[in-house]
Amino acid sequence: MKKILFSFFVAAILGVTSEKAFAQFEKGDKLLNAGINLGGTYGGGGVGLGASFESGVHDFISVGAQADFITWNYGTFGYKWRYNFFTVAARGSYHFGKHFLTMDNLDLYAGPALGYRISSYSTPDGYGGVYNDGYGSGVFFGAFAGARYYFKPTMGVFAEVGYNASPLKAGITFKF
Repeated sequence: MKKILFSFFVAAILGVTSEKAFAQFEKGDKLLNAGINLGGTYGGGGVGLGASFESGVHDFISVGAQADFITWNYGTFGYKWRYNFFTVAARGSYHFGKHFLTMDNLDLYAGPALGYRISSYSTPDGYGGVYNDGYGSGVFFGAFAGARYYFKPTMGVFAEVGYNASPLKAGITFKF
């Protein structure tokens, strides 16, 4: 009998604390992601850094901005080229968690991004040849799906995949 009562007590305490400590996404939440970008949307690979900030405007919707930098090198037959991409975009996310998740510390989301990508190109050996800044700068359209896992009430990890500034982003997330 003592074991059963103790089990109910522990379950009740965990249920109350987990609801407050790891609440699902809610209106008014402010989310900051910072991490690394792997790959590039043009298929050139590369690595970079990125950050995004979103604010909850509804129980399921957040809006914000992102900034990402990706660089990659290409070389063949002794020639080398370096491509750099800097992307600034507005973004929005739809948070799916309250629809079907029972894990309070997991936030699943997806959404679009719209902004501007600045592309630059350099060649350390001075040979441009047929390779140039063919990617060009211009309007950027992106789409992503992601997950945040909170191991503390205001801190966790995140990962995003999709056609965004990079095919894969991962890093640390903060909730304010």
